[in-house]
Amino acid sequence: MARCLVTGGAGFIGSHLTDQLLADGHEVIVIDSLLLGKREFVNEKASFQEMDIREFSKMLPLCNGIDVIFHLAADPRLPLSIEDPQETHAVNVTGTLNVLDAARQAGVKKVIITSSAAVYGDEPLPISEDMVPRPKSPYGMHKHMDEQYARLFHDLYGLETVSLRYFNVYGPRKLANGGYPMVIPVFLEQQKKGQPLTITGDGNQTRDYVHVSDVVRANILAWQSDVHSGEPINIANGVQTSVNEIATLIGGEKTYISERKGEVRFMQANISKAKELLGWEPTVELADGIAELKKTWNIA
Repeated sequence: MARCLVTGGAGFIGSHLTDQLLADGHEVIVIDSLLLGKREFVNEKASFQEMDIREFSKMLPLCNGIDVIFHLAADPRLPLSIEDPQETHAVNVTGTLNVLDAARQAGVKKVIITSSAAVYGDEPLPISEDMVPRPKSPYGMHKHMDEQYARLFHDLYGLETVSLRYFNVYGPRKLANGGYPMVIPVFLEQQKKGQPLTITGDGNQTRDYVHVSDVVRANILAWQSDVHSGEPINIANGVQTSVNEIATLIGGEKTYISERKGEVRFMQANISKAKELLGWEPTVELADGIAELKKTWNIA
């Protein structure tokens, strides 16, 4: 049994990860400010601490005796990062620095950093980890800086780190509001209410969707792997799907509005590195994942 700390453990991915770690027999401490997370998402078997990762003096004691930190706490609202780059930087970059330094001072062996495909910008597809990051938003830059800090803390202090670059994660508990609004829960909510599905731009923009259960497994494999030097690894399905295709899978009337600033046009990951280094590959097909979500939402 290991002692695990999950920052952002009241959030979408963090709560699913907490559930799995507990099911595997580990002890879990959850840190979350509840800015975007939900207290009801936190497994009752976990120890919960409501706090902000910017509060270093409060976080440091919680890291004592911890074997691994899964760092998922962030403000992922890309549009907000454009409107208020300083505040979101404080959460996403200074907060990550606090986590890494607390881990260093407390003697934690390994930290799994949550990064994002937002580090890339517009690149030839499929996007691989050896491409030079060119973020198109402050949020993407924040995540790129997080990765650099993770690598630095390994090189300078010997802290084992891995950076997982998530593409578009979907699944149960992903809300239509709160964090960066993903098209799938937004469409599900609109369909449930009998509203038209709101599509930005022409709807031909693509994303690479990966189910939260596959992301949880990637985190655990990254922890248990020999990867340790801040290596960035894409976590995705390796398939691009357009917004129009998502709308068709969910069903309903469509309406088109203006596109959002700071977004890349097309996205598809090369996931060969995850397969090679982690022994990981996705198991949930998008059509199957959406079909299960429609059942959860009671949508025919």
